[in-house]
Amino acid sequence: MILVTGGAGYIGSHLAIALLKQDKEVLIFDSLELGHTEIIETLSKCGKLKFVKGNLKNLDDIRGVFLANKTIDSVVHFAAYSQVEESVKNPQKYYYNNVYGTLNLLNAMLEFNVKKIVFSSTAATYGEPEYTPIDENHPQKPINPYGKSKLMIETILDDYDKAYSLKSVRLRYFNVAGADSKSEIGEWHEPETHLIPNILKANSKKSFKMYGTDYDTIDGTCVRDYINVEDLAQAHILALEYLNNGGETNYFNIGTKQGNSVKEVFAACEKIKQCKIPLEVYPKREGDPAILVADNTKAEKFLNWHPKNSLEYSIKTAYDWENVLNKK
Repeated sequence: MILVTGGAGYIGSHLAIALLKQDKEVLIFDSLELGHTEIIETLSKCGKLKFVKGNLKNLDDIRGVFLANKTIDSVVHFAAYSQVEESVKNPQKYYYNNVYGTLNLLNAMLEFNVKKIVFSSTAATYGEPEYTPIDENHPQKPINPYGKSKLMIETILDDYDKAYSLKSVRLRYFNVAGADSKSEIGEWHEPETHLIPNILKANSKKSFKMYGTDYDTIDGTCVRDYINVEDLAQAHILALEYLNNGGETNYFNIGTKQGNSVKEVFAACEKIKQCKIPLEVYPKREGDPAILVADNTKAEKFLNWHPKNSLEYSIKTAYDWENVLNKK
């Protein structure tokens, strides 16, 4: 059985549905603070799913999961707060939830002799890029509490490997996009902070706000590496296989090696929606690097992982999911 923390959220649910469709036993542990019961209901129709509501900040909650489910043999850990701006305003919330919550999870794993974990990390651990594309040797100098909390956990995982032989794979995501190809699940944040859904949500009553058109890029707008969420789920499955095959603790960038500007994404969204999207242009925001693109060579080599889906595909699935969400 695979324990997925935060499995009612965006990325966790896409991993869960992929595992269930491979006939794997999945146990989702989620507080439902940011996740949705409707997602759990959908996933329960897809295979052998258990759901436990609980919070990692409560050690007894997660200990109870291992106590009642002795067949858990590996963990994929998504449960975290992830809004950069909020982390700057309220760092206590991020360090307490992300770091302390993870320590409770790791300590429960050790108590019940579960020694394999795939951790949802982030390109935010790199901070301001010194070069692009960014490889795993790039210095890790996060510039906000969210990125710092994830880097702290990466450091803890190294120490837990050395001291307790707990093996981990850290996946450092770049910009995740898209939804399930059958529109069963998708991105569902309140409030929504990600670029593509916010462009798609724009209408005659609510324009899309574009921040900064004077960056040193091909068209003056920020360039980002957009990785399809189903491709990202596959990376987690391959990371689990890597650990199950005796792989050592490791870390990998998950991106496409390609960047797309905000203007390019905006144009692609207009093409998918087949209409003009209202637009307002604002000055650039502090702390937004001009270019963030991943070098994913290491993941290709060690995990045999290759991104398959295009940006246009990701936007199409996101748009289909938005239409489903509007009916909920």
